[in-house]
Amino acid sequence: LFLIERNLRTHNQSLANFQPMPLPVMEWEDAQHNHLIAEQRDFDQAELALQAAEQSEQMNTEQTAAMEEILDSVQHQQGRVFFLHGPAGTGKTFCYTAICAQLRSQGKIVLCVASSGIAALLLDTGRTVHSRFHVPINIHETSMCSIRKNDLLADLLRQTNLII
Repeated sequence: LFLIERNLRTHNQSLANFQPMPLPVMEWEDAQHNHLIAEQRDFDQAELALQAAEQSEQMNTEQTAAMEEILDSVQHQQGRVFFLHGPAGTGKTFCYTAICAQLRSQGKIVLCVASSGIAALLLDTGRTVHSRFHVPINIHETSMCSIRKNDLLADLLRQTNLII
């Protein structure tokens, strides 16, 4: 679909002119340059907007306040750090998924990470911290992540709006 759309645009046309033809979901031009960024933008934004709206309607007052505070920080690029805490089953993961859906519905990049593989499975596109950021398993005083400033992961991190 991307290639058809690109070809149509050279003739001042679009797939949108040929209903009910679907539009390309992913910007494949991004994939040609950095597949990591393309993967993080490969979402149905309309579907995520509906999901985020449904989830925010189900939130309690504290979850809503946390979500609004985090979204405001992202929108204004404040670079703040938040810590959601509470006993198991109090809706932390629910809050994370709603925030993630809301931001991705706006085309923003959200990286979801957790300390264990089991916890990462609970987050949409979740990965372990070790896997995502190349953190060594055996850590000592001089341990560092193996991310070079010009590699694809570094570019993804520069484009990232939120890390959960």
